Amino acid sequence: MSVLRPTPPADALELVPLDRRPPTGAVESAEFAAARRFILQLARQLHQHGTPAHRLEATLSVLAQQLGVQAEFFSTPTSIMVGIGDLEQQRVHLLRVEPGQPNLGHLSQLGAITRQVMDGEITPAEGLRRIEVMDAQPPVYPEWLVMVAFVLSSAAIACFLKVRAGDVLVASLLGLVTAITSILASRSENTRHVTEPLAAFVVSALAFTLDGVLRTRTGYATSLAGLAVLLPGLTFTVALTELSTRHLASGTARLSGAIVTFLGLGFGLALGAKAGGVAGEALRDVFPMLAGALPRSVLPVWAEWAGLVVAPLAFTVLLSARPTDAPLIVMACAAAYVTSKLAGAAVGEELGAFLGAFVVSAGSTLLARARRGVAMVTQVPGLLILVPGSIGFRSMTSLLGQEVETGIQTGFRVAIVGISLAAGLLAGNVVTRAKGRIRS
Repeated sequence: MSVLRPTPPADALELVPLDRRPPTGAVESAEFAAARRFILQLARQLHQHGTPAHRLEATLSVLAQQLGVQAEFFSTPTSIMVGIGDLEQQRVHLLRVEPGQPNLGHLSQLGAITRQVMDGEITPAEGLRRIEVMDAQPPVYPEWLVMVAFVLSSAAIACFLKVRAGDVLVASLLGLVTAITSILASRSENTRHVTEPLAAFVVSALAFTLDGVLRTRTGYATSLAGLAVLLPGLTFTVALTELSTRHLASGTARLSGAIVTFLGLGFGLALGAKAGGVAGEALRDVFPMLAGALPRSVLPVWAEWAGLVVAPLAFTVLLSARPTDAPLIVMACAAAYVTSKLAGAAVGEELGAFLGAFVVSAGSTLLARARRGVAMVTQVPGLLILVPGSIGFRSMTSLLGQEVETGIQTGFRVAIVGISLAAGLLAGNVVTRAKGRIRS
């Protein structure tokens, strides 16, 4: 996390370095044991709530150094290894974890707790207690509001895709179907790992059924808008960022996971499109009066800008951010989108993506530094506006439809845009760190 500093401020309480771990067989001090447990629990929580490997390892290394604990860290999407102590007597802990979705509210709390421990305001034992209290808290938003956020995000994405007015209503319905399918599938261990292809099948089958009955010819666009929340564009971008920072194991594993998710969504879409097409043709003659029932007027110009407000608010709920952070999230998303749109129109899509990521990365870091907060709170939603998830979705569906040349071309475009986003993120971090060094 960018809010954690290698050295505490001048007015911070000085932490007394803990004694290094005694030789094997000796009893470790209570202070050292509390620090070790705090580091391990913090590592698990940061990973669980969506912290990339390069941020997680950097945060834990700074914390361990500040606490006087000699430690080394290795993070992958499914495990964390923590070695504590001198090399000859190192005690290695293996934490088995699952790739987590970003929880911006908990990341904010973890950042505050970590900063307080580093500044000496609270002890590691108290920090551990606060993490346990945080972990026991109920979800910030009720389930019905999460469903509303799915609906609003799908409607906003439909506005970005510049579909017709009636298609926004269909996309909103499909967003609700995605929410219900995802929530129900996640409750069972047997269906949790097939959430994406299952949701893609259900949503695309309904979309193409409605497409056949209403004769709108927008089944693909509405399916994409309805499934937008599940697209792993952010995971793909984070994977490229980890690879760029030489976290090769984590980046490769995360990139493979994103590709598998893309394939699962494409497979579900292909099956759903076939089933929906057949159902639509069968129902077309049964309900002829529904043909042309949806309004086909062009969306007004303000619809895209309305979506730029609605989408960040939906992201605030979906990412479990604090309600007080909603205005900042809206501003970050707007800055990223407008920068990428204007620069893309002037100099090309790739440079537009780079500049959009640069703005949201540098701006989020500077804002977090000024507020003593966590940069990911505004950085993650800003990236969600830019990530090439829809392009990757098109690539996979083209390959599954045996349009190999189109699929490869689109996939190459995804890689270029993703690399541009990763470069923009890293450039923003470099510039803000350099500015901080100049100021100091």
